Amino acid sequence: MGADVLSTLLKPVRIAGSLQFCVHAAGSWQTDGTPRLGKMAQAAIPAIPFHVVANGKCWVRLEGRALDLEEGDVVAFPFATGHALGLGEAGPLICPVDDLPPRPWADVPVLRYGTGHVSTRLLCGYVSLEAMNFRPLREALPVVIQIKSSAPNTSTLVRSAVQELIAEADARSPGGTSVVERLTEIILIELLRSEIVARQGAARGLLAGMTDPIVARALGSMHESPKENWTVASLARTSATSRSVLADRFGSIIGKSPMRYLREWRLFLASNALADTPRPISHIAEEAGYDTEAAFSRAFSRLHGVPPARWRAQARAQHNA
Repeated sequence: MGADVLSTLLKPVRIAGSLQFCVHAAGSWQTDGTPRLGKMAQAAIPAIPFHVVANGKCWVRLEGRALDLEEGDVVAFPFATGHALGLGEAGPLICPVDDLPPRPWADVPVLRYGTGHVSTRLLCGYVSLEAMNFRPLREALPVVIQIKSSAPNTSTLVRSAVQELIAEADARSPGGTSVVERLTEIILIELLRSEIVARQGAARGLLAGMTDPIVARALGSMHESPKENWTVASLARTSATSRSVLADRFGSIIGKSPMRYLREWRLFLASNALADTPRPISHIAEEAGYDTEAAFSRAFSRLHGVPPARWRAQARAQHNA
């Protein structure tokens, strides 16, 4: 059920932008932890920085935590949290983001550091994902997600996608950048799926709700049919439970009422429509369940921090960048 709800969450979502580059480092090295990758994207659609270890190993340090990465591992940062990468201790400081050539790129850039045998090869970048504008998803995710290639629960799909991603980046063949983008999208979605599995049995949050039979049915109904005139009573019927049980269970796990969640889901879909279509704001407002454009604008601004017209302008500027 959790995977079904995630599918409906990601179904109306597009990858709004991405960037990939390679780092080949020899010997010991380190970055300074400044959150540069996420800042390369525009503000309207959040960027998730990631790193894939193509060869060798390295460490990641952030917020007092340390992770060891090996060949085939993937690490992503849903909130673009600043993090340091490196190998060994007290290695020379490198700053790949500052060393990138001007865009657009015909091929995936390769940045080389140090001399002698390459000790670490990384594929780095970010993906701008519209789903990160959905507050319940943001609230449910950790600051870092890691997939270990050697872990027994890592899917064959992830391992294959990582190997294909590395091969495409190395091949530098015509059209390879588009393939790299699609493979990056697959890996990112699998990262989110892995987090659902890891959260099974967790007490709170959207990912925990996806694994609860009652809450997951209600989530699935709202995600599949957001235009439906849902009430707590009708959602309870689809969840095969009572109104009181659904309200209590939903609130204790998701942290908000079913009706508030539905409003946020509709406003998220409205943000996508503003970014992706030329439809009049008044039509989008009506589809989101608002009688007037003014009421829609107030609700949208409260949730997203900017009015609908400005949101549309920012999204278009990011798409054209």
